[in-house]
Amino acid sequence: MTNVLVTGATGAIGQAVCRSFQLEASNIYVHYFRNEQKAKDLCMSLKCDAIPVYADLKKNDGVSTLMDQLPNIPDIVVYCAGTSEPQLIQDVSASQLEETIALHLTSVMKLTQAVLPQMIHHQKGVITLITSIWGLEGASMESVYAAAKSGVHGFMKSIAKEVGRSKVRMNAVAPGAINSEMLSIYSEQERAELADDIPAGRLGRPEEVADAVWFLSQERSSYINGQILSVNGAWHC
Repeated sequence: MTNVLVTGATGAIGQAVCRSFQLEASNIYVHYFRNEQKAKDLCMSLKCDAIPVYADLKKNDGVSTLMDQLPNIPDIVVYCAGTSEPQLIQDVSASQLEETIALHLTSVMKLTQAVLPQMIHHQKGVITLITSIWGLEGASMESVYAAAKSGVHGFMKSIAKEVGRSKVRMNAVAPGAINSEMLSIYSEQERAELADDIPAGRLGRPEEVADAVWFLSQERSSYINGQILSVNGAWHC
């Protein structure tokens, strides 16, 4: 029996991740924040048992609210929850700064604290974080987001070393420019120009990120731990 938790499951990448696990998971816990109907529709479409779970992961009690709804501790956790709003650092309000760090870093730490004890007890578990190429490269107008993602990378590497002997693995997938809602703020022309700047000649697909996540959850990747896999079409190497 494999129980999978996907946070931010109603986004393009989150949905693709859920679908990548539907043939092998016993249960998929589909986390959402705003899109309840989309979460329910996704659950209905999956070829396994799936239940929607609500939580605002920016709040102090967000992770505990999430965990209270799960009938079982997940064996596989995929953290997809996240959003980005490009701004100059001097225009970022105190509340925006705190919420960005809470969603992209603090809640990752809290969720890890919540699931690790049972994973360690059972000597199995995989946590995969969807981060960002900006956590590796930095980005103008994305300083707080990039800092949070960079922090997550450091946390992930540390946890991998901390629990590796317990057969628990933690990795990150750092997408580049993916054709998803994260790029919806850009015009069609801007997206075309962005795609032209990528050696692959196109934007990435959510399914390509999900494929990387799925691979990292498999036994065949059992020697991969504490690593960042960037899916970016050679945009940044």
